Amino acid sequence: MAQLEIACFNLESALIAQENGADRVELCAAIEVGGTTPDFETVMQVRENLTLDLYVMIRPRGGNFVYSEEEFQQMQKYILALKELNVNGFVFGILKEDKSINLAQNKALVDLAKPLPCTFHRAFDEVENAFESLEQIINCGFKTILTSGQAQNVMEGMNRLTELVSKANNRIIIMPGGGLRSTNIEVIQQNTKAVFYHSSAITDGNETANPNEIQALKSKLK
Repeated sequence: MAQLEIACFNLESALIAQENGADRVELCAAIEVGGTTPDFETVMQVRENLTLDLYVMIRPRGGNFVYSEEEFQQMQKYILALKELNVNGFVFGILKEDKSINLAQNKALVDLAKPLPCTFHRAFDEVENAFESLEQIINCGFKTILTSGQAQNVMEGMNRLTELVSKANNRIIIMPGGGLRSTNIEVIQQNTKAVFYHSSAITDGNETANPNEIQALKSKLK
C-alpha cells in the first residue's frame, strides 16, 4: 500500500493528518514561500501530540536554495537542536549557483542528521540535469526526493516522475508532490508507480489541511 505524507503548517493540520489516516507529517512554517523551518515551540507541541512520524523542514528562508556560510551553519544548528526534540527525519536541499547539487553541504547535513533519514525537497525541480542529480542525491545518503517532476505541478511533471521512479529503481523513494490532490492522485499512481505521495491537502486557500481531502487521498492509494 502506498503511503501519504501531509505538509502541515500548524499543529491543527498535523492533528487532522493523524486523525484522518496520513502516514507521515512534514512540518513547515511560511506557506507563502513554500515552507521554512518552523519555530521550536511548534515542533515541540506537534511532537507531544503526534504518534506519526514527524519530518521537519530545514530551510532558513524562502527564495533560492543557494545558502551563505552563515545560513548553512544555521541549518546545522537547526538539525542538532531538532534531533533533541525526537523528530523522525529532515527535509532540505542545497544547490550551487549553477543549479547543480551542492554535494559537500548536502552530505554534511545528511551525516549530521544520522541516524535520522533525510528528504531532498523540491529544490530538485530546479536542477539542470535531473538524472545526474538523482545519482548525486543517492550518493549523498538521502532516502527520499520530493519532486513535481520538474514542472509546475505533478500532472505536468508526470512523465518525468515516471522516469525518475524507474531510474531510482528502489534505491531512493521518489515522492510526487506539488499540486497533488484527490482528483489526480489515482492517475499519478497508475503512471508513476511511486510508493509515497505528498500533499498539503489544503483545498480552500487557508493554511489548514482538509480532513475530507486527506481521507479521499488515502482512499485512492493502492
